[in-house]
Amino acid sequence: MRRYLILAAGLLGISGLVHAGVPSYPKAFHDQLIQTNGTHLYVRVGGHGPAVLMLHGFGDTGDMWQPAAVALMKDHTVIVPDLRGLGLSDPAPDGYTKKNQGQDIADLLDQLHVDQVALVSHDIGNMVAYAFVVQHPSRVTRWVAIDAPLPGIGDWDAQLRSPRTWHFNFHGPDEERLVAGRERIYLDRFWNELSANPANIDEATRKHYATLYARPHAIHDAFAQFAAFPQDAIDNQALLSSHGKLAIPVLALGAEKSYGTRMAENLRNVATDVTAGVIAGSGHWVMEEQPARTTALIDQFVREP
Repeated sequence: MRRYLILAAGLLGISGLVHAGVPSYPKAFHDQLIQTNGTHLYVRVGGHGPAVLMLHGFGDTGDMWQPAAVALMKDHTVIVPDLRGLGLSDPAPDGYTKKNQGQDIADLLDQLHVDQVALVSHDIGNMVAYAFVVQHPSRVTRWVAIDAPLPGIGDWDAQLRSPRTWHFNFHGPDEERLVAGRERIYLDRFWNELSANPANIDEATRKHYATLYARPHAIHDAFAQFAAFPQDAIDNQALLSSHGKLAIPVLALGAEKSYGTRMAENLRNVATDVTAGVIAGSGHWVMEEQPARTTALIDQFVREP
């Protein structure tokens, strides 16, 4: 039944409207800095009911989830942090392994007095999400993972060798000096090359995120996410070996012009109940390119009994 419903969402002709710029969260959301695991995370919280936690990736912040968060808040408590060192979260000198950031999330939920969540993630957010759920399986009811692989899992070594993902190995002091003051140029590469149509990432959106990634320490902290990948691969293999595969329902969403059904292939290495979905007409930047379609698939899966 779940596979049929996901297909139906695509057939309904849901509009993939591109919003102009990054929409603001409504006043019903409140935001705050919360001390967690040796740093402070910026988090937006709104709505009421069962909790949904949404984790962003590189090139975005928690701002990316606004359309989905607004849709879900009608009958869910929606929690949207910025990852360690990114967006409006505090700069952090270290701690960028995804295993450690999984503990960031556990501590954040403790501070919010939230025991259990449905989990939604994209890009590097997938990596943090897996590290969180595998260490705290009782705290996650289901997981939507969108368009990025897990370090050390499946064909990860091929990913590291792919010219398309050269940025996985681009980090260090010289790389930071090259990008400093040119954050927009660097980020444009991702938006242009990894989207189905670069015009779907409008000028206001590009300015918004380029400004955030140009804040003091922001590019260093963003690169630290990638620099941790070798340790992340070791950690993930050890966690899978010691904890086994996840038993919760997982929706693996790949963008049509990006990971597609390979997302499900990758997630089946770490979970037993994986449903595949494809976001039609989208490259990697699903919430910027196809916000309505992506929101519909997330909403549908989160609401399943």
